[in-house]
Amino acid sequence: MNILQVLPELNVGGVETGTLDLSKYLVRLGHKAVVVSAGGSLVKDLEALGGIHYQLPLHKKSFISIIKTIPRLVEIIKKEKIDIVHARSRVPAWIAYFAARSTKTVFITTCHGYYKKHPFSYVMGWAKRVIVLSNVIARHMIEDFQVPHDRIKLVPRSVDLEKFKYLSPDKKRGKDFNVGIIGRITPLKGHLFFIKAMAKVARVVPNLKIWVVGDAPSSRQAYKEQVQVLTRRLGLDHCTEFLGTQRNIPEVLSNLDLVVLATTTHEAFGRVIVEAQASGVPVVATKVGGVVDIIENGRTGLMVAPSDPQSMAEAVIKIYKDPELARNFAEAAYQKVKERYSVELMVDNTLDVYKDALTSFKLLIIKLSSLGDVILSTPGLRAIREKFPRHKISFMVGEESKEVLLRSPYIDELLVVDLKNKDKGVKGFLNIARSLRKKNFDLVIDLQNNKASHLLSFLSLAPDRFGYDNKRFGFLLNHRIKDEKPAMDPVAHQFRVLKMLGIDLLDNRLELWPSREDDEYIENFLNKEWLSADQKIVGINISASKRWLTKCWPKERLAKLCDELGLRNIRVVVTGTQEDVAQANMLASMVKSAKIINACAKTSINQLAALIKRCSLYISADSSPLHVACAVNIPVIAFFGPTDPARHMPPARERVIIRRELPCSPCYKPKCRHKKCMNLITVEEVLQAIEKLLK
Repeated sequence: MNILQVLPELNVGGVETGTLDLSKYLVRLGHKAVVVSAGGSLVKDLEALGGIHYQLPLHKKSFISIIKTIPRLVEIIKKEKIDIVHARSRVPAWIAYFAARSTKTVFITTCHGYYKKHPFSYVMGWAKRVIVLSNVIARHMIEDFQVPHDRIKLVPRSVDLEKFKYLSPDKKRGKDFNVGIIGRITPLKGHLFFIKAMAKVARVVPNLKIWVVGDAPSSRQAYKEQVQVLTRRLGLDHCTEFLGTQRNIPEVLSNLDLVVLATTTHEAFGRVIVEAQASGVPVVATKVGGVVDIIENGRTGLMVAPSDPQSMAEAVIKIYKDPELARNFAEAAYQKVKERYSVELMVDNTLDVYKDALTSFKLLIIKLSSLGDVILSTPGLRAIREKFPRHKISFMVGEESKEVLLRSPYIDELLVVDLKNKDKGVKGFLNIARSLRKKNFDLVIDLQNNKASHLLSFLSLAPDRFGYDNKRFGFLLNHRIKDEKPAMDPVAHQFRVLKMLGIDLLDNRLELWPSREDDEYIENFLNKEWLSADQKIVGINISASKRWLTKCWPKERLAKLCDELGLRNIRVVVTGTQEDVAQANMLASMVKSAKIINACAKTSINQLAALIKRCSLYISADSSPLHVACAVNIPVIAFFGPTDPARHMPPARERVIIRRELPCSPCYKPKCRHKKCMNLITVEEVLQAIEKLLK
């Protein structure tokens, strides 16, 4: 793998050390290690290890600088053929995020701090995988930045045991008792509280030596002076050394009897703790952030409340007075470091994250409506699963159509939206888009192809978005095709989009997945209707929809057809929605020679499928029950009037299409005064089609 790490600078510090450690082992394992930063004292060390460094101003928070740096990072990604872009700080993360999207490279972040809930920090949660150093940071990213749990990966910081050598405390305790604090001199690190604690310790430990290792950044020089003034005021200047930045931390630790971490706020991890423990140095630390993951209080060290000099002093004195306790702490801590915090384990875990991110692929299919169109998408869904057997496939569907896919074996996740109720309006729409972004999809297939679906595809921030360019925000898709004429059947029409993904139409069968409970429900329903075992059933869909009145066959002809079928000892089951109940009752009163089975509003979509499976054939206008019948492989008679069967007829095993060719058809008008196209369909020709199919 070719790995690119980006960070502000490559000077001494925990982030920089982790970058160097990872680069060292990446090169050893045969990977390419590339680092981009603003430069620093560790660049030579990186290059000596076999890593590659590029210098860019990734430390500058200027908006103009960030914009200018993105294309320069893109060039590096392309030149080095980078597989993973790994950002370790917020400013570099903004640059890396857009560069990675531009090059379609996997983007990963490591959260090295407890970030304030600020818009600038959110980019750390936008990665395909978000590495955290401790459980505290994991909870912080999940709760405060809404990062999904499955994108969080815990990889603690590590210590290179080749550099940090263990030496038991009782073998190096000499005349002086050396206590050190290691880290940048900033208010968050608690130096003032540390100095106050050391003043209390000095009253008990006459041979106390205090080492302040680290320096203040240019913006914190006043704070450093404040610490130095306090040291003098408390009479500790004679035993305190401000050593500044030290490159050789292992050498420093080899001369310390105790390390204190005095951080006052959430600490992401606390690398200095594991480095001290690897060197056999006992630790007293404030109980903040990730520190609780490292230290078992009373077993591998002592923890005290933050900003509490008295408790800190008491813990230091306790270890000073009990050398055996110090040795026990050191031995237990060293064993834990070897088991959990070795650099080899960190590298293995990080490589696992990289491999997971490269092989994990999340795909979203959008088909919001209607019920029949969702059924028509099942051949495409089946083909997508065959093409991407290991990818996680999510399907976004409308509330009214969700039951179609509840038991589909081809999807991993069903996302249900309700644009008419709970998700309606701009706020609801944006909430849907926000939820899609959290899922971090790699690819979207838009089978709905309207303004809403194109917008959702775009707002999901998926790098690849496929669909039709239908002049309804089609420009928001970056893989799109024009709709071509002549008209083609609906399944073939969908597969034109899938063709861009290398998916061919080889099997156009529709599918539904009714359960055993659905079959049992229909069995009981038909038994109550006194249906004899050898009696044939013909299903009739009584209408199309409240909107499409032009698709309806006259009720008088439906009644006459039912009478004719009754004379042939064929039972008729009438299907429809709650809106059709009154019409079904009226139809029943019009039929003279037969008792129809009224199933209107008595079935769910899967129960309807189970019912139609019991029919010898099914009759319907162009509507969703026609698609259900085709999906359960039942012969159909389809009435087409205002719509074109070449565009809307679903694939069927056996079918008869009845249609009148008129100058005005297909008109696609939901209302019409004369409705000739449907009124000209006769009972006699329907009976002929029934006899043909029943034979």
